[in-house]
Amino acid sequence: MKILPLAASLALILTACGQKTEAPAAPESASDQPAEVVAPAPAVEAVANPLDAAIAGDWRSADNKARDQYRHPKQTLEFFGLQATDTVIEITPGGGWYTEILSPYLWSKGSYIAAIANSESSEYNKKNNERFRAKLAADPAHYESAKIVEFDPKTPNFGADGSADVVLTFRNVHNWVGAGTAEAMFKAFNAVLKPGGTLGVADHRAADDATPESLKDSGYLTTASVVKLATDAGFTLVESSEINANPKDTRNHPEGVWTLPPSLALKDVDRDKYLAIGESDRMTLKFKKPKADAIFEQGTDAKPEAPAQQ
Repeated sequence: MKILPLAASLALILTACGQKTEAPAAPESASDQPAEVVAPAPAVEAVANPLDAAIAGDWRSADNKARDQYRHPKQTLEFFGLQATDTVIEITPGGGWYTEILSPYLWSKGSYIAAIANSESSEYNKKNNERFRAKLAADPAHYESAKIVEFDPKTPNFGADGSADVVLTFRNVHNWVGAGTAEAMFKAFNAVLKPGGTLGVADHRAADDATPESLKDSGYLTTASVVKLATDAGFTLVESSEINANPKDTRNHPEGVWTLPPSLALKDVDRDKYLAIGESDRMTLKFKKPKADAIFEQGTDAKPEAPAQQ
């Protein structure tokens, strides 16, 4: 899909779409410059389907685009019910694979918030924090509207209670299980979501009968164990999807999930074999935070309306 140049896209937005981003009037003199110039929205606003434009965007790295065949970003985000007007928190976005899509997509009408572990929690998190911030700073045309919230992995807090429409996390739950922080993370997801909000989870999927001991350090989790983490935190499982399934993945590799691409932990050993398998088999789960006091919305338990004033 051809993406319009940014300037042309902005003109189209102003004349045809009436978007909220406006180009500042040309100043009469230097002293007339506004204190803060609002950056124009990325070109995704100028096409019929902004999500398609964000996925096709030329700002995305070639390596990241090559992984679309395994991660299925459009189908995955549509399965989670993502809307351009949503406030979305992505938990530990890593190198920013989904950031490249979500930040431009949510630029004009919604809000993208990246939740990253604070630098004080570990040297690994410090380096990831620095790399992620550098990525956003290097391309303000597409990431300037993105917000960052840092959290302590042991006592996570992602923002004000009930402030987000959607929380998303991709291939992270196995790390939290290994670190013993998964329960706290899921409780924090529930707290930050609005009643009726969505939690979308994707992770490496083990066989249903796999034991915790056999999965240790493998990167794989059973679907039942992830569902339990979510339901114990107050969520309801709405639906699961096979969007990110890979039947070629036998899930019993020498270096666990990292044997497969993109990590290829064995390097040249059986490289072609693992490239032919592709990325891991993954569960894709959609949860909802129940709406508050839903029981009172039906039947005789409903609160009676106040009588009209005479």
